[in-house]
Amino acid sequence: MTVKIHHALPGRIRVHYDLHEISPRQAILAQSLIAVQEGISDISVNTNLGSFLILFDSSIISQAQIENLFKALGSKYLDDEKLLEAVAQIPITESIMSIFVSTMINHFAKKLLPLPLRQFLLFTNILPRLGSALGTCFRHGKIFSTQMLDATALTTAALTGNTNTASSISMLLTLGEEIEEVTKRVSYGNLAHKLLISDEPVHILEDGEEKTIPVEALKKDDLVIVRQGSMIPCDGSVERGEGMVNQASITGESLPVEKKAGSGVFAGTILSEGELVIRTRSTGRDTKVQNIIQMIDNSQNLKANVQRRSENLAEKIVPLNFALAGLTWLFTRNLTKTMSTLMVDYSCAMKLAAPIAVLSAMKEAASYGISVKGGKYLEDAAEATTIIFDKTGTLTYANPKVEKIYAMKDFGEDFVLQTAACLEEHFPHPLGRAVVSYAEEKGLFHPENHTKVEYIVAHGIASTLDGKKVRIGSAHFIFDDEKIPFDEKVREIQSESAKGGQSLLYLSYDGELAGVLAIGDPVRPEAREVIQNLKKTGIRRCVMITGDTEGAAKKIAESAGLDGWYSQALPEDKVSLIEREKKTGKVIMLGDGINDAPALSAADVGIAIEGSSSIASDTADIVLSEGGLNNVATTRVLSQGLIQKINRNNAFIIEVNSALLLLGVFGLISPQLAAILHNSVTVGISVKSMENIL
Repeated sequence: MTVKIHHALPGRIRVHYDLHEISPRQAILAQSLIAVQEGISDISVNTNLGSFLILFDSSIISQAQIENLFKALGSKYLDDEKLLEAVAQIPITESIMSIFVSTMINHFAKKLLPLPLRQFLLFTNILPRLGSALGTCFRHGKIFSTQMLDATALTTAALTGNTNTASSISMLLTLGEEIEEVTKRVSYGNLAHKLLISDEPVHILEDGEEKTIPVEALKKDDLVIVRQGSMIPCDGSVERGEGMVNQASITGESLPVEKKAGSGVFAGTILSEGELVIRTRSTGRDTKVQNIIQMIDNSQNLKANVQRRSENLAEKIVPLNFALAGLTWLFTRNLTKTMSTLMVDYSCAMKLAAPIAVLSAMKEAASYGISVKGGKYLEDAAEATTIIFDKTGTLTYANPKVEKIYAMKDFGEDFVLQTAACLEEHFPHPLGRAVVSYAEEKGLFHPENHTKVEYIVAHGIASTLDGKKVRIGSAHFIFDDEKIPFDEKVREIQSESAKGGQSLLYLSYDGELAGVLAIGDPVRPEAREVIQNLKKTGIRRCVMITGDTEGAAKKIAESAGLDGWYSQALPEDKVSLIEREKKTGKVIMLGDGINDAPALSAADVGIAIEGSSSIASDTADIVLSEGGLNNVATTRVLSQGLIQKINRNNAFIIEVNSALLLLGVFGLISPQLAAILHNSVTVGISVKSMENIL
């Protein structure tokens, strides 16, 4: 491989290579091979300019040695298929201006060629377009397609001797197509960036030594070292080490997942704790993030109906273009006017702007911690009239808190709480954690002056404290099993807690009932405001369904300002309720647990909230990996904004292109100008579709 020094400073050198000699993928392979050499601290490649920027430690490696490293990269390495396949391709940096300039240069350079050669090149451009149009006609039965529209205009101009007109039209069509393709790729790239991209350098193991390379130089089968707090740069499997990985960006799980040898990991996830050595399976465009994006694009079922309607409307309008062109020729016999009408269509802009708007909305949603699995679900969320909430973990945090302490006889509240915490700290079940946390808030310490603690499943905890028998647990455990005398005050406590939806823990000390702790799962503080905001967007009914008691359901529903609630419901009851509600309009179901999965699947839109089980996250259509309930309202507003954007775009496309058609019919614009204006509208509306909604 031949390189030339462009400029050099101590520890920094830029070299250029021949773009005709080395392909972009070979350049990336060279970057990967040089990056792991001792003394190289960083290396980046620009495949557009054909240059490498190398940062190095001059005390370890010299400039001359770096040049020799490049020279040593002959065909043995750069043409090795296995090495090339293992390297991730860097997306080429593209800009509309660079495409415009290169196309213009190419177009005007052709004018210097002899006429026969120009005509030959023109027909080599027309024939593939005509072949594509005929292929669409025969394969799909579409006689009138946008491809046929373009091919007809070009062929007509060429066959009537208007070589310059045909050449200009061909150039403008090519320019428009390339710009449209770049615009779409940029929108995909933006979505992937929100889920995946990291500027962190990658640490790999090679021959037992740790090397630092750019993420672009990572290739298949590399051993990557990922430490606490770092993003995992590839899909792969853990070779060794243990750690906790936050997979919210992929699965929606807010709690970190344990990973050890043999576990699979995904690019874009974060190592919260520990250290992992990962065997790279796929990088860059081949990762799960990119596969998800591609799946969304390829699946017609996941397209928003408004997007499909835009595409169908665009197809239906194409025959009208041909009809208008035919009428123009019939009444004017003017070829220029006829070609002007063929140069303008509605299809390109509608077919491009709608999916870009959807991808842009999904990218914007990702920035709020909202993962959407298809444009269809955004539209359904916008049109829903009913939203059904699960209670525990959704309207509440599933994080119980001590709400009241009832001390009996001569026992004080502090004694009851301190003693209960002393026992409960040994067994981390939810009610126990609530007791221990409340004691910490109160500043009550509980020294370990008790004997062995015994946990009795589904009953409670038994121990001895200062020589006295101490028990804490359910009413059945305390009064039936332990035969603690029943205090009549307990009936009032039980009645009051049933109305408030609280769970009770009973504490006995030395054979007497010392106290009762009432523990509740309070509603999320933002719940009432979120529900009010949802109703402002057009949601007519906000209801809750839960397997909890009537008292607990009523308390939460009233606190949150819901329109109704259903208590003591089984998973199948949730599905039945959703099916009933769907008869009057589209339904959103919001849940977090394994038991919510059937309901999430049955709803028009299933939304899994932050902290959901992996089954709920996998089943849901939208996953809120952060933001809690507030992001439910954000999802609704964003989805409604998307529908409005697509409808506005379609109206604008029809209005402007109709005006261009009229100008063409009356001969006020040439075919070339019609093509320029039409492509400008297409590109402009596509770029505008990439703007944020919120």
